[in-house]
Amino acid sequence: MRTVDFSPLYRSSVGFDHLFNLLENASRGDQKNNGYPPYNIEALGKDKYQITLAVAGFSESELDIQSNHNRLTIKGNQTENRKERTFLHQGIANRNFERTFELAEHVKVIGAELKNGLLIIDLEKEIPEAMKPRKIEIGVPKLN
Repeated sequence: MRTVDFSPLYRSSVGFDHLFNLLENASRGDQKNNGYPPYNIEALGKDKYQITLAVAGFSESELDIQSNHNRLTIKGNQTENRKERTFLHQGIANRNFERTFELAEHVKVIGAELKNGLLIIDLEKEIPEAMKPRKIEIGVPKLN
């Protein structure tokens, strides 16, 4: 695997640290995620998104969803099985996980539900009024 050195970008620009960190993380792959659990990311509309994770075997109490700044973290910690089991074949992963997603600015988590072994997380992009385009009327005097 080829690695990319982003240090020249850090030296010649200001205020893009978050973007460079995203590129750096994507280029080397997030070691914690390693493909488990599988997930989908869907665009449901112009500003609505949904992340669906396959979390078979996890109960609501064993899942933890945290949104901090522009990062969404989902952790699954299964409690120990109380009885000893003998599998002839074990195809369902039975391991703890932590999966993180980087969220764009103003993307907020608006809800989550566990349904049929799928954790469904709804997100929405909410642009603050101050950042939305506004029409400037010509000939209207400015306020002092």
